[in-house]
Amino acid sequence: MANQQNLRLRPQAKTGLVHNVTPASAGWSHVGFALHKLSEGEVTGGEAGANELCLVLVSGKARISVDGIELGEIGERMSPFEGAPWAVYVPMGSEWAADATTALELAVCAAPGGGDYTARIIPPGTHPRLSRGKGANVRHVYNIMPEDDGAANSLLVVEVITPQGNTSSYPPHKHDQDNLPHESQLEETYFHRLNPPQGFAMQRVYTDDRSLDEALVIEDGDVTLVPRGYHPVATTAGYDLYYLNVMAGPKRVWKFHNAPEHEWLLK
Repeated sequence: MANQQNLRLRPQAKTGLVHNVTPASAGWSHVGFALHKLSEGEVTGGEAGANELCLVLVSGKARISVDGIELGEIGERMSPFEGAPWAVYVPMGSEWAADATTALELAVCAAPGGGDYTARIIPPGTHPRLSRGKGANVRHVYNIMPEDDGAANSLLVVEVITPQGNTSSYPPHKHDQDNLPHESQLEETYFHRLNPPQGFAMQRVYTDDRSLDEALVIEDGDVTLVPRGYHPVATTAGYDLYYLNVMAGPKRVWKFHNAPEHEWLLK
């Protein structure tokens, strides 16, 4: 499991490959996450290998190809706070390339591949926007690859916008036990953006026995690793929070367990 002191990852560069989380670097088995920041005209790409991938255009536009087949120019929003995402599913064993046609922030979400799946574009509106919570616990969810789409081996990918001053991933919940139908075991990454970008948010990652208990200050562009435990987030007044979640585990099922002492908040 990931060490307590490295659950928050700062950007490693301002351009190019900004984040590169692998199962080996995170100390777990399933989830990978990379982020590329390109200028117009720059190109990036790679091989899926034994993984399946979800390319998420966090902001900007690009021409995407998979195994040499052009999927065309996709992308619409210039900020992750400006609506639903464009994304592309890349199956195991495929090669992909992205040619930035504007400034581009491209997330590469990875998890073990398998099955007979084909490359496809996931346009905005593929899944409806959901709003969860009430009062200061409202957040807005854009599912990109939810468990009920049946079109992947292990990847689960979702974006969430948490309005300024609100909590999210709250009441605290966890998914670290392979105990279906009650709870599934899923590793998770959070990629955070703030609007305006000079803001900050807080995230706590903790277990019932407090063998893991970390309170993290989150700034624009940070990645949080959640190897186990509860993982609520709170943003501060004046600053909206975006995060992109990647989850994967032994089974492609999202079943979580709420912290029982906080379940009264759901009533």
